[in-house]
Amino acid sequence: MYSRARTLALAIRRPRQLGSHQVRWSSQCATQSQPSFPCVDAHAARESRLIAESASRSRGAASYPSDDSGPEPPYARPSPLSYNVYHHPHPFPLTYSASLPSFDIAYETWGTMSPTRDNVILLQTGLSASSHAASTPLNPSPGWWEKFIGPGRALDTSQFFVICSNVIGGCYGSTGPSSIDPTTGQRYATRFPILSIFDMVKAQFALLDHLGVDRLYASVGSSMGAMQSLAAGWLFPNRVGKIVSISGTARSSPGSIAMRYAQRSVLMADPNWNNGFYYDGLPPHTGMKLARQIATITYRSGPEWDLRFGRKLHDASLTDESQTTPKLCPEFMIETYLDHQGEQFCLKFDANSLLYVSKAMDLFDLTLPAIKRLGLSPAQKSTPSSSPSVEEVQATALLKSHPPPANPPPHLPELAKGLRPLASTPTLVLGVQSDILFPVEQQREVVDALRLAGNSRVSYFELGGVWGHDTFL
Repeated sequence: MYSRARTLALAIRRPRQLGSHQVRWSSQCATQSQPSFPCVDAHAARESRLIAESASRSRGAASYPSDDSGPEPPYARPSPLSYNVYHHPHPFPLTYSASLPSFDIAYETWGTMSPTRDNVILLQTGLSASSHAASTPLNPSPGWWEKFIGPGRALDTSQFFVICSNVIGGCYGSTGPSSIDPTTGQRYATRFPILSIFDMVKAQFALLDHLGVDRLYASVGSSMGAMQSLAAGWLFPNRVGKIVSISGTARSSPGSIAMRYAQRSVLMADPNWNNGFYYDGLPPHTGMKLARQIATITYRSGPEWDLRFGRKLHDASLTDESQTTPKLCPEFMIETYLDHQGEQFCLKFDANSLLYVSKAMDLFDLTLPAIKRLGLSPAQKSTPSSSPSVEEVQATALLKSHPPPANPPPHLPELAKGLRPLASTPTLVLGVQSDILFPVEQQREVVDALRLAGNSRVSYFELGGVWGHDTFL
């Protein structure tokens, strides 16, 4: 019986017994040209360009703010001259950490505030959006919700005063991981504390206090903003007149958490991430590009891409049935679309902000046990004028606008208990049937839980179409 070591030794020596055949094989390999992969080379080219730009800046060839030193280019944020900044000089308590020593929050406004300050709408953003929701005289470029803000539009600025802020944790003017820690004079990086959606909302209400706004006409948000709109009504039930929650949820689902975790994983696997301390070196541009590609898949829908791209190839002279040799780099138009989306985004947003803000989304849970674990409570409790019994809600109002679930989720009763502070707040919930990131079941769940909590003023609509989660844009 041979020992494992002798067996391995024989296996290693066997190729030498092939003689001339082994030599011929090696010779053929040596003469073959190495394959090229332009899609991989693009990462190296981008890195070389960043290094060159860094060297150019260090020689003084271009002028950049001192806090943007290093090869990472300035983010495509609105100019600081085009938005307002509220500085909160006091320690700011957080859900999972002690506090931030202070914070800045960037915001923009549209319309005119009434003398009684009772016409204010707070617009909350999605994960990567800035405060620039619509064009302004200082920044005429279109905003991310340009079609919905203005005279006669959904957020009618002839009637309402609209405020939109960049969330804390972000990188478009508000305090986040890329900001300077006033206690050390260095960037926070991953020393920045973990945030919650509740922290983001409390910072917004500190801004409202600064502006002298006691009560909102409405809190409106889409995607992560929908989480914030619910959290605003929950934290401050007597300061929020109405809630509009679009393509959101009251409890992050495992499916959504998994999608965001995959994005964070590829980002953190980029060696340039350097545990979050990349601000004086190369940014994790490859990880950011891949993360954005994953995110884009969750933002759109397969049916849309079938209509938009089908199986078309990027080279219009070829067809799917062509006899040309397929390549490993992008050939289908859907591949080049994802590649473009990743390329456009990878240097426009701070990688650490993506990690922190997406994690805050994962942590969001308005079920009663989750709220109790955090020790949270509303600023003031709100009760409905006439609270129907659970049986009455189930029998009459629970599922007026969508069919009852065959198997209600087991957490629905606890979610209803958690949403009790919203029992008196008129709420509009919108869902999108083609949304795979926040499926309509999650919006239906919010409606069911609110009605079980005694809220009889809940409206719900489902939008059709094939545009997926990004329908709200």
